[in-house]
Amino acid sequence: MQYINLAGYKFVSLNALEDLKASLKLRCDELALKGTILLSCEGINVVVAGSEEGTAAFQISMHEHPSLNDMRFKRSTSSFQPFERMLVKIKKEIITLRLPGIDPANARAPAIAPAELKRWIDEGRDIVLLDTRNTFEVEAGTFEHAMHLGLDSFGQFADAADKIDPSLKDKTIVTFCTGGIRCEKAAPLLIEKGFRAVYQLDGGILEYFENCGDAHFKGRCFVFDQRVALDGNLQPQVGTGE
Repeated sequence: MQYINLAGYKFVSLNALEDLKASLKLRCDELALKGTILLSCEGINVVVAGSEEGTAAFQISMHEHPSLNDMRFKRSTSSFQPFERMLVKIKKEIITLRLPGIDPANARAPAIAPAELKRWIDEGRDIVLLDTRNTFEVEAGTFEHAMHLGLDSFGQFADAADKIDPSLKDKTIVTFCTGGIRCEKAAPLLIEKGFRAVYQLDGGILEYFENCGDAHFKGRCFVFDQRVALDGNLQPQVGTGE
């Protein structure tokens, strides 16, 4: 059986979280999906996997919610179920930064499409690629010549950003992460700290792989499930999950 893996998020004001949690858990169980959904007042973050029919029905259900009718999902496939169970959790933040002033729903940093970023790199533009992920993720793979901040967790990003060379404040910086959610907070934070030309890679590494393959990327993209890491064709590394 081929499993469809869906990943998506949206920063949007949500309420009645307990009711939403219960309805999502029930729907995912009905559709035999496994994975994790995080809910908070600031939005939703989804990673689930299941059959073609189940994941298609799940997307329809999500888009029926008035606040989520335009939610985007990234899709990949695997020959095994990469999740052990279905969890729906309510948290303070769907990605932890602990800076309440950062509000991606209302103040999003400029985004750059994957194909445009590839063109910039192909042309040799003077840009700084900033990996906002954790060190062990960076070690699995990252863009050529990218810099990172030596993070153990994204919650350290705000403090680590204060140590970035101030001379980079006049450079064009493109932040990137796995699927884009961390950059929704990292990029506005850098702008708040005085960096003048900050972009976020729209859809993260996974959308870049979907559109551009692994051009200018060395290694694989670490993912937080039993696939371990995906190559430029969005396929799990050999020998995982089976």
